[in-house]
Amino acid sequence: MGTPPFAASILEAIHQSKHELVAVVTAVDKPAGRGRSLKASAVKETALQLGVPVLQPEKLKNPDFLKELESYQADVFVVVAFRMLPEQVWKMPAKGTFNLHASLLPQYRGAAPINWAIVNGETESGLSTFFIDEKIDTGAVILQKKMPIGPNENAGSLHDRMMIEGQGLVLETLDLIETDQAKAESQALEGPLKDAPKIFKEDLKVEVNRPAQEIHNLVRGMSPFPAAWANLSVPGFEGTCKILETALTDRKSNAQAGSLIREGKRLFMATDSEDLELLSLQVQGKKRLKALDFLNGQEIDTESRFY
Repeated sequence: MGTPPFAASILEAIHQSKHELVAVVTAVDKPAGRGRSLKASAVKETALQLGVPVLQPEKLKNPDFLKELESYQADVFVVVAFRMLPEQVWKMPAKGTFNLHASLLPQYRGAAPINWAIVNGETESGLSTFFIDEKIDTGAVILQKKMPIGPNENAGSLHDRMMIEGQGLVLETLDLIETDQAKAESQALEGPLKDAPKIFKEDLKVEVNRPAQEIHNLVRGMSPFPAAWANLSVPGFEGTCKILETALTDRKSNAQAGSLIREGKRLFMATDSEDLELLSLQVQGKKRLKALDFLNGQEIDTESRFY
């Protein structure tokens, strides 16, 4: 059960393993693109390529869906990046239902664990498989795998690494469940918990009067999508601009926080601490540009700034 490419990757791994894949449950096709034509999820596209039956219920409590799901007589359900399941679904298989989550539970329960771990400056995260219960991401943990986060790694990079590592963790979990060797343990609630809620536009806004490290973490954590942003004021343009890549520096100017400073072929933004180098930007309505390309077509004066 899943929807995005992350889940499709796990689907392929299960299909190629010794385990029998009897069916796939995914989201209904949704309008996408300028033409708003219906588009299938990555999981559906992969399942069709593999010749696996696909179920696309609008409501997970629909009696017809539940009857069809039960008819497959699956021993276990595997969930990756899907919606919350009703009890009659996750209790259906004899050996339970487990989920792959992109954090070391109980930390970063919620919809966006990869993003928030980086935004909060974590140097380590990981993956967890756990049996689903009544609440979100609270079930007994089966396996975990720790993964380092690089100082300049962004969410896209960590996502892709976790997608690969997740394949092995899911297969290992299936092996344990198949042989009744899965020793699930209740989540250890030690110290304050950090959540990973759904991301909203206000979460992406760069506050320029914050320290450089904090801004750098926000940019990394939201890159390449949905992307951190700020208001930009430069000669000939006033509007929003996505900040897609930055680099920490030892450089510190006396300029007001948010001020843009050009130094040769490089572009910096003053912050509450050291200056932050801007490496990649996307001005509203324009394509993504490296800082040098941006500078080639844009004048930077003493009034230029992010705010």
